[in-house]
Amino acid sequence: MSLPADPFKKSRASHSAKPRNPVQSVLSVPPKWLHMYGDFITKNAHQVSQIESALRSLTYIIPGRFRDAEIASETLHSSIQLLSLYHDALLRGAVTSIPALASKIPNRHTRYTRFWTAKSTLYRRIALLLQIVQYTELLWEMAAKRKGERVRWRVVVVLEIIKAVCRLLLMRVTHSRPLVTPALPERDPVPPDAEQNDNDALKELMGEDTTVIAGSSKAAHEKEWTMPRTGSSLPSLPNPGDISSYLMSRVLTADDIKPAAKLLNTLSRSGKTAEILHILTPLVYAIALSRSKNKKSWTPWIIGLSMEYAARQLRDRGLRSTALENEELGKRYWAAGWWAMRGAFYENITKGVITGVRRRMPSLVSGILEDYEYLWENYYFSTSA
Repeated sequence: MSLPADPFKKSRASHSAKPRNPVQSVLSVPPKWLHMYGDFITKNAHQVSQIESALRSLTYIIPGRFRDAEIASETLHSSIQLLSLYHDALLRGAVTSIPALASKIPNRHTRYTRFWTAKSTLYRRIALLLQIVQYTELLWEMAAKRKGERVRWRVVVVLEIIKAVCRLLLMRVTHSRPLVTPALPERDPVPPDAEQNDNDALKELMGEDTTVIAGSSKAAHEKEWTMPRTGSSLPSLPNPGDISSYLMSRVLTADDIKPAAKLLNTLSRSGKTAEILHILTPLVYAIALSRSKNKKSWTPWIIGLSMEYAARQLRDRGLRSTALENEELGKRYWAAGWWAMRGAFYENITKGVITGVRRRMPSLVSGILEDYEYLWENYYFSTSA
């Protein structure tokens, strides 16, 4: 004979159970949201990149961007850059879950920066700080300008000191190797037809006809089909008339098999001096500008350009230069063109040329160009490399 259930037992058990801490429940919500957001970014990497690019381009071409609402507009631009930086970190962590990126061989810059970010926590933190400062430096200068020119130049010099210290530390962490730009791995582009690759490759494996769409970002032999149960990938066969490109895509270069740390050589004594000069040039130029009372004075501009030229002459040259080092030097050569938009050279030469060109342009283009003239004339970080 079964005993009757105690009606008070259930109630006593419910009272004895400890209620959930509301603070813990509230704190557990943000990580869940961040996890859901990370999954969304990972699954829609190509669409997110397109949206970021569109928003970034919009902040560049908004008429009247810099005069009436300069801080609000620059805040939007800096926020987009910082959000892109966060998305880059999410995609780097989930690169193996994206078939279009997992099967792709990274370029030299990506291999080198991934190696150091994975090996050294200090490198990763310093590079992240440097990137954040570079994305927000113009916003800090705009905010400081509201309090006067003296405060503005103090902020500019402090930011340049932070950037110089970060770069010197990165050079120290990498055992006296040249700096790369940017110091963090860049996001690998996700092809728009990545979701269609599996279906096309499956049809090809089954012997069905696959129509090649004009402008497709991938050749037939570059597409792979991922088996749903095992997760293994089967490569597609090349087209009979495309054997050469198929073979070239399978060729490994010397840089592909070289260890990531060896993609840049250790600098010699003169190379270290050149790299330090290159790092300190923006700081010395900013200090010289802050002490110059005449915007048309050539002294700060000549000092900065002379240091840049001396650094270029002291750099190591020869057969031992690697491909990644040559790429970085090429970026620096192009960045040197900004000296035509700085200081006395801009005030005495470039400004007049731009004004003459602007007067011959349509009203919409001349209005945008005039807004950029206001930016170049009044803010140091608008032309800093």
